[in-house]
Amino acid sequence: MSTIVGGGPKKILYTLNTVRRIGLKKSTKALRANNTCKACGLGMGGQQGGMHNEEGEFPSVCNKSVQAQSTDIQGPIPLEVFQHTMQDFRELSAFELERLGRLNIPLYKPKNSDLFEAISWDKALYLASSRLQKTKPEKSFFYASGRASNEAGFILQLMARIYGTNNVNNCSYYCHQATGVGLQSVIGSGTATIELGDLKHCDTFFLIGANPSSNHPRLIHQLKAIRERGGKVVVINPAKEPGLVKFSVPKSLGSMLTGGTEIASHYLQPQIGSDWYVFAGLAKSILNNNQQDNSFITQCTEDFTAFKEQCERLSWQSIEQNTGLTQEDIEAVAQVYAESESSVFSWGMGITHHLNGVENVEAIANLALLRGMIGKPGAGLLPLRGHSNVQGIGTVGVKPELSPAMCKAIEADLNIVLPEQKGLDTLACLRVAHEGEMNTALIMGGNLFEASPNTAWANQALDNIDCKIYLTTTLNRGHVFANSHSESIIFPVMARDEEKQATTQESMFNFVRLSDGGIDRLDNVRSETDILVTLAQSLFSDTKVDFSVFSSHKNIREKIAAFIPSLSFLSSIDETKHEQAVEGRVLHTPIFPRASQKACFTIKKNKVALDAKALTLATIRSEGQFNSIIYEEQDSYR
Repeated sequence: MSTIVGGGPKKILYTLNTVRRIGLKKSTKALRANNTCKACGLGMGGQQGGMHNEEGEFPSVCNKSVQAQSTDIQGPIPLEVFQHTMQDFRELSAFELERLGRLNIPLYKPKNSDLFEAISWDKALYLASSRLQKTKPEKSFFYASGRASNEAGFILQLMARIYGTNNVNNCSYYCHQATGVGLQSVIGSGTATIELGDLKHCDTFFLIGANPSSNHPRLIHQLKAIRERGGKVVVINPAKEPGLVKFSVPKSLGSMLTGGTEIASHYLQPQIGSDWYVFAGLAKSILNNNQQDNSFITQCTEDFTAFKEQCERLSWQSIEQNTGLTQEDIEAVAQVYAESESSVFSWGMGITHHLNGVENVEAIANLALLRGMIGKPGAGLLPLRGHSNVQGIGTVGVKPELSPAMCKAIEADLNIVLPEQKGLDTLACLRVAHEGEMNTALIMGGNLFEASPNTAWANQALDNIDCKIYLTTTLNRGHVFANSHSESIIFPVMARDEEKQATTQESMFNFVRLSDGGIDRLDNVRSETDILVTLAQSLFSDTKVDFSVFSSHKNIREKIAAFIPSLSFLSSIDETKHEQAVEGRVLHTPIFPRASQKACFTIKKNKVALDAKALTLATIRSEGQFNSIIYEEQDSYR
């Protein structure tokens, strides 16, 4: 039986076939333009050109980049299609809906109707504005996916708050919210502590609960480089993913000719849901052998004693029973860590999608602190973000709670008072909707319906919302389900590289890029900011806030820079074209953004519930899937 290897000729052929389908001229223009990649948060593109990463490496492109472009480089959906009933649309798969084409005209689905109606922009804007005007702000919520720009995200959250609600959230509340909470408690910041260049200097990379061979392929090139210079890659994942064992890197002729490069030097397969015990076991081994960095712990951390005592109380019998791993398995990986000079810890949804996701993240951060692997070059923490700008959306305020400093800055500058009531996160908004207490929702991008794990429950919750206002490039199942008894207004929007004005995006490495936009494809789509500003002008005609100034993206960036000091460089990025990391995020010295300037060890607060008699399942992404979008219905690995 032949060994399945990730990447390789199949990916090259897939990319070539996709390029042929969308056209060589169109695809080349899209991929090489000065716009940020629309796929994962690893990031590439911007002012160095679309096929460069933030280190300037070329060509930095993968099949996910091409897949993302393939959706946008489609012609408009013919109007005749909308003569079909909603039931006809519901019979289409997610893949088939995406392949219908781009939306090029606003759509209206009246309450209790079974048809989409193509309507004018004026009517669509009037309907959306009137529904918001009739809704009590506390009975509304505003949601954004991570594919929107920083500029659109900032206007969305500002509009929502002036409207009167803090029910502002984004897709990260279904994926990496546990990361933000966990890291905030340990190091005082909820994002990566490293930059891309640090991967060139690390000697050990921990890849936990993630499959970048399918979801972040350009990261595999970095892991290949670590192995080739003698470093270690430790994979911790219940599933044995072929692309994490061996990957034939398309940009490396040597890797292709030899049948692939070994990625994992060590592969631990714990029982599903037992991750906390794995990290506790690694920490216990380090402590038992006195391999911790006592100097770093004393000078740069707090609450180590409680953490050490917790590790000592935990028996190897309990660790083995819960993880399904042997003490020898865990101690072998602990020894790799003990010998490392510079380790990076990286993780994905396999860590955060648990009731104890926060504890999992805290345990990873504890393990990094144990040997002083946060706060120096070549070492640190790297949450693997999915959407290309999900981190930026959070940075500019698309979240239920703004920092007090940002609130004060907005209120002083605009001479307004922002709402004080506690905002609801994504799941909380849907819970209230399920109870029939949400009247209107404005949803910018994404597919909240299919991102929710309980489909029947999500269908009822969203259908209970009287009116849903969508901003989107294509139809997805969230637009055709969850609306049997409610109304929907769908605005067709420009893709990132079609914007008439430049926009910005932030990578998982906290690096902010400038996208030029400027590609013409469709004749009746509008910018997300244009739609939001127009709605805001209609809603707030009697307030002191003049939203017309935000028709200029440069003006938006100047306000972002004024309200968020770590993004102060955005005020001049139009002139300088200078792209950089969000200030204060990358930690190359052990000074942490907490009051004491020290990191804090944490202990497990909640019971990590595992039932040895239960059948335990895990969800995975198909090779042809990215987030909730289905690009291919076949999985080359499964």
